[in-house]
Amino acid sequence: MEPIVNADRLLAWFLTVRDFLQGHIFTNENLLQMPAVLLTLFFGWLAAHVLDPLLRTVAAKVAVDEYQEAFYVNHIVPLAFPAFWVIALWVSILIAEQFGWPAHLVRIGLTLAGAWLLIRFASALIPNTTIAKVIATGAWTIAALNILGLLTPTIVLLEAISFSLGGARVSLLTIAEAALTFVLLMWAAGIVGRFVERRLKTVPNLTSTSKVLFGKLIRIILISLAFVFALAAGGIDLTALALFTGAVGVGIGFGLQRTVSNLFAGIVLLLDKSIKPGDILEVSGTFGWVAALGARYVEVETRDGTQFLIPNEDIITNRVFNWTHQNDNVRLKIRVRVAYDSDVRKALALMREAAGRPPRVLKTPAPNPLVIGFGENGLDLELRFWIADVRNGVHNISSDVFLEILDLFRRHGIKVPLPQRDLHVHSLPPIVADTETRLGTSGSRTPGGERSGVSQATAPSPASLQPEAAAGGLASPRRPRPGNNIRYRPPAGLMKDPRSIALQRMRGSHCGALLSARARHSRV
Repeated sequence: MEPIVNADRLLAWFLTVRDFLQGHIFTNENLLQMPAVLLTLFFGWLAAHVLDPLLRTVAAKVAVDEYQEAFYVNHIVPLAFPAFWVIALWVSILIAEQFGWPAHLVRIGLTLAGAWLLIRFASALIPNTTIAKVIATGAWTIAALNILGLLTPTIVLLEAISFSLGGARVSLLTIAEAALTFVLLMWAAGIVGRFVERRLKTVPNLTSTSKVLFGKLIRIILISLAFVFALAAGGIDLTALALFTGAVGVGIGFGLQRTVSNLFAGIVLLLDKSIKPGDILEVSGTFGWVAALGARYVEVETRDGTQFLIPNEDIITNRVFNWTHQNDNVRLKIRVRVAYDSDVRKALALMREAAGRPPRVLKTPAPNPLVIGFGENGLDLELRFWIADVRNGVHNISSDVFLEILDLFRRHGIKVPLPQRDLHVHSLPPIVADTETRLGTSGSRTPGGERSGVSQATAPSPASLQPEAAAGGLASPRRPRPGNNIRYRPPAGLMKDPRSIALQRMRGSHCGALLSARARHSRV
């Protein structure tokens, strides 16, 4: 039976590890470099510790607001330790090369410290965790290749893989360098652009539209320079790409036609100063204030917190209501109807008094009530008043004024009329006319209450109305009163079916007996 642990193999493995450490790690050259690495580490920590109060003071002075100061203190100042360590290692390598000393271990330390600094810097400045992870992975990959001595062969391999583009040789290394340079320059352009925009906001002599315009122009210039410098850093000749970029540019132009149109429309909006941040707009039923002017759209925020992104081209081509183009004063109108028998002059005075009660209504210009017409049920009045804070809403202030008017009208006896309708019946349904003919009640009514053209009809006998009762049936109808005429009154529902109208008209006992007889006859 073989032993679980083979002592000979284990001893051989330990001897191999010892030989590797003695031949590559614990050599005389490395033993001399280890104190240098530790010394530079201590120097970086000491410099960061000593200069920490000064760096915090500088960060507080450079920061524009408290948020930026907190960002500098919490994210930028802690980078001093790895930064000073990298500087110390780099100086150590220069000194070692000057005197011909070995510096392989110091270079490894510089690689690791540089990767650490880059990762800390990316995680501090890039809020996107995915991009930060990509940068961290790339930094550790380059550091690992450099430590293993594979960085130079990898660079040679990437340089060997190439192709021709417009007469220029483009390799994978060139593309990687250009992409990395472009990303870094774009990131730097974004930081500089935001810094310039914040500075422009503090300039008192510039209008809001001018601040936005200058900020966007600076961003466009910085992005263009970043693209040109990235191509130049990658070694790509711009003249060689003239034909290629011309053909591709036409296709991109057609594809980005709306985008470019919105971009230039935004510049036009900023130049003519028709819209500025804070204006109250109404576009296609959307009511709100301009929260921001973007490169492609205008951000309009409503009172319920909804943000609408309206393309700049739509602002240029469509009809737009700018409530605060020249000033913030806006006139509102509300309509009220009072009864004809009310004191109209008193109602106008009460409306003027009601408009002066809400604090949002301006005293100058004063509220102005007017009589605007004669309505079907009453006089139509209109109250016009001004407000200076449209951003706080227009329907709520109109509601407040309406409530004040209602309270004053009730207190002083001003009536608000209700709709009235008069119904004139020119003809009756056939069933009703037939019933009147059989009962002898047709004809027109005289002023005395009798119908003209028809004699005062006597009540029919119960036997003639109900055969069942005359034959000894069970039904015993109520005896009608003589001379009881049927009078028509319009039902409350105004318009009903003919059968319902007939039933409404059969109020007398004669009609009741007739209906009862017909009902029994139908059951038989």
